[in-house]
Amino acid sequence: MNIIIAGAGEVGTHLAKMLSIEYHDIVVIDPDTQKLAQLSSSADLLVVEGSATTISGLKEANVKKADLFIAVTSSENANILSATLAKKLGAKKVIARIDNNEYLLPNNKELFLNLGVDSLIYPEKLAAKEVISLLGHTSSTEFVDFSGGKLSLAVFRLEEDAPVIDQTLMQTIKDNKDLEFRAVAITREGETIIPRGSDQFKVNDLVYVITNKSGVQEMLEYSGKKNIEVHNLMIIGGGRIGIRIANDLEKEVNIKLIEQDRDKSVKLANFFKNALVINGDGRDTELLMQEGLTYMDAFIAVTGNSETNILTCLAAKRMGVKKTIAEVENLDYIKLAESMGIDTVINKKLITASRIFRYTMSTEVSAIKCLTGTDAEVLEFIVKPNSLVTRGKIKDINFPKDAIIGGVVTGDSSHIAKGITEIKAYDRVVVFALPSAINKVGKFFN
Repeated sequence: MNIIIAGAGEVGTHLAKMLSIEYHDIVVIDPDTQKLAQLSSSADLLVVEGSATTISGLKEANVKKADLFIAVTSSENANILSATLAKKLGAKKVIARIDNNEYLLPNNKELFLNLGVDSLIYPEKLAAKEVISLLGHTSSTEFVDFSGGKLSLAVFRLEEDAPVIDQTLMQTIKDNKDLEFRAVAITREGETIIPRGSDQFKVNDLVYVITNKSGVQEMLEYSGKKNIEVHNLMIIGGGRIGIRIANDLEKEVNIKLIEQDRDKSVKLANFFKNALVINGDGRDTELLMQEGLTYMDAFIAVTGNSETNILTCLAAKRMGVKKTIAEVENLDYIKLAESMGIDTVINKKLITASRIFRYTMSTEVSAIKCLTGTDAEVLEFIVKPNSLVTRGKIKDINFPKDAIIGGVVTGDSSHIAKGITEIKAYDRVVVFALPSAINKVGKFFN
């Protein structure tokens, strides 16, 4: 696929590196020579120095041959303009990153379709939705629903008291072969493996589990986790993500939002009906204690500073808060933050990449999720008639070893995949895949 990315910022750079691994032909347009030089030295792609809002710049990038144009510069106006121009100049599909929720309202989305913009991506809204989903599943570090919740991916960090510690995968299912969940991957010391029967679970492992609704409680028992009801929530940071979380939850949860900027604090205090806004520095532990940190069920740090978010979450954890979530935009800090005991790390780049990545798949993918603790991805495929995956039991079709089928949805019913499972046309199938397997897996569903 020929893909043009407008913007060599953090989102554009991450997307370009990820997509270049998938053997796509990538061109990145940006006016910053230094950013382009760094990117071209670390990924197999072409760069064009210039602005994507100019016709000459787009033509130099050969936009008329583009299968996909992705506008992810820091300027919303530039993204919309460049995406519109790209479509008029021949790009087959265009996506624009935006910073305004108003554009996503149903009546307004049609305006952009008329301009030729196929999809709008609002990273902060996606991040807020992910946090809200996690607060409903406080036992896990990540939780993703597929097929309307018929199947889910949950990610757990195993503590010393987890019942499965030192057991092999085979031992965990020996006494109960009808388990409604399946461990599809383990990340240990930065390496992700697809577990086989003889692999053991160890302390501090991140375990990726596919489950259906009936398997959730049993899965919690095996992992030694339990859900916590969130009644009291503290949010550090009154930016777009913090505002969206508080706005969506203030009728259901007691919220205290701490914002350092005084003028912004006053505006937010007038904006919210129920959430309490406090003007202060979220790094001030004494202030947090005065505001009842020890009584909080969950603590969310979403300031624009990754270090602040990590440190405040660690402070909250030490004060007894059971669920901490930190926004960490520096990819190099993610594994560090997770190893220090923060329950969940969110990253706008990865969330945005998940949404955009599905447009680059040659196979029909109804959902895809790029995970924070690993380079692996979870994909939901709709099975096409006569595709390879329908030609026998899973154990007999030579499915790639660096991928695993977790669950299958047939009509209104869902079940966990086993070696003897047979997949039929139009089933929905959830697959966990390491980067090396993405292309191979796609061929099984074509």
